[in-house]
Amino acid sequence: MNAASDISGHYADGGLLARLEVSLAEDGVDPENPTLEELAPYDHFHGRGLEATEDMANRLQVSAKDRILDIGSGLGGPARYMARRFGCRVAGIDLTAEFCEAARLLTGRVGLEDRVSFQQGDALTMPFKDAAFDGAYSMNVSMNIADKRAFYREVRRVLKPGGWLALSEVARGPGGEPDYPLPWARTAASSFLATPEATRTDLEASGFRIERLRDTSSEARDFAVRSRAIVEAGGKPPHRAVMLALGERAREAVANNGRASRDRCTVPIEIVCQKVRI
Repeated sequence: MNAASDISGHYADGGLLARLEVSLAEDGVDPENPTLEELAPYDHFHGRGLEATEDMANRLQVSAKDRILDIGSGLGGPARYMARRFGCRVAGIDLTAEFCEAARLLTGRVGLEDRVSFQQGDALTMPFKDAAFDGAYSMNVSMNIADKRAFYREVRRVLKPGGWLALSEVARGPGGEPDYPLPWARTAASSFLATPEATRTDLEASGFRIERLRDTSSEARDFAVRSRAIVEAGGKPPHRAVMLALGERAREAVANNGRASRDRCTVPIEIVCQKVRI
C-alpha cells in the first residue's frame, strides 16, 4: 500500500454517508434536509470541531468576492461554514474520494452548491491555476504530509500576491513519540509531525510571512472539559466526527490523542501567514 492510499484508507473505508444519515436520524434530524448547525458535530473533523473553525474565521478578513481554498476539506463543514458566513466561494480538495462524494451531496442538501465545490486530489499537486485564490486554509492536514516545504510552496503557487494562509494543525511537542493509532494516522508511517519552530522555518523558507503563531493547548483542554461535562450529564459530545469516520477504531485513537496532548507529545497550533515575494 502506498502512502496516499494508506492515508485515504485510514479516513474512510466505505459506508460513511450511511453512518452519517443514521446518526442524524438518531439526533432527530431529517438526513435529507439538515441544517449546517445539525451537521456541525459530524462534518468538522479537526480538533475542537466547529469551535476551531469559528476561531480561525474570526481571525481572517474575507469578503463576498473572494475565492477561498480549503485544503483537506473532508466532509466539507468548514467550507460550507465559510461560504455562509462570508458569502464567498470556496473550493475544497481532499485526498479521500469518499469524503468528496459525501461533501458534494451534503452541500447540495443545504443549498450551497452554487458557492462551494469539492474535488479529489493531492495537496502536493493541486489541479488549480497559479494565483487562483485570495486565501487558503488547512485544518489538521499537514500531519499526513512528509514534505512540508513542497506543500507550502504548492499552496503559495495557487495564492494571489498577498494572499493569506491559515493553518490549524497538530505539532510535535517535547514529550516524545505518541502512541498510535491517532485520529489522523493508524501508524507512525503516515504521521509526519513537525515542531512549531520547524513549521515557522518551513513556511518562511517557502515564501510566507508569519503574522500569528500560537499554541492552542488551553483552548483544547477547555473544550475537553466541557465535552466531558456534557457526556456525564447524559448528552452527546459536541464533536463526533472522529467516531463517524473511524468507527470502532475511534475509541483507541481518541484515547491515544488525549494522552499525547496531556504528555505534550503533541501540541495544537494555529498559524496565520501571508504570501510574500521571494
